[in-house]
Amino acid sequence: MEEYRTVLKEASAEFTERRSRFIGSVRPVKDETSAVEFIRSVRAANREATHNVYAYVLREGQKQRYTDDGEPQGTAGIPVLEVLLKSGLTDAAVVVTRYFGGILLGAGGLVRAYSHGASLAVQAGGAVRMGACFQAGLRCGYDLYGKVLPLISEYGGAADDTSFSDQVTVAFHIPCVQADAFSAELADRTCGRCAAQFGEKKFYRIP
Repeated sequence: MEEYRTVLKEASAEFTERRSRFIGSVRPVKDETSAVEFIRSVRAANREATHNVYAYVLREGQKQRYTDDGEPQGTAGIPVLEVLLKSGLTDAAVVVTRYFGGILLGAGGLVRAYSHGASLAVQAGGAVRMGACFQAGLRCGYDLYGKVLPLISEYGGAADDTSFSDQVTVAFHIPCVQADAFSAELADRTCGRCAAQFGEKKFYRIP
């Protein structure tokens, strides 16, 4: 199945290392524009910070970007980026903000601190798998509804909306790789009285 891992939600976490305050912030992003918007929002909220180090990874164009934002080269941006890469995350942006506390950490200390800040942010945001699914729909009689709905779940899909009139109309999504098998099973269980229509492919959260 075509799939990827990203963060579930926007989140932040912080810690203090030798009087320096570090705040790790993370957000799922869909493209470079949304990644830049997130970075700008964190910077705006932390105007007095000494550094706002960021990294992001995108499926779009397989882009990877980072900055040390004034810290010694290689001690900040790369460690943050490596947390995303080692976690297998994409379409995600992380900013680690530092308020300098007056004590130098040294190159090794900075690498550890920025890595830790990014890791805390990723943990707070949570990881989620996203799989390629077809948006789909079907109509069936009330006598078949009890057979159709469980079948969607059996093939890894989920109902998104259901309406009831003279018949039941179900809008749902289902993994692309399961679409053919689902259609065959649907026809079999309903004796050919019900068929699904498949539309646009989108990514949805999967177990």
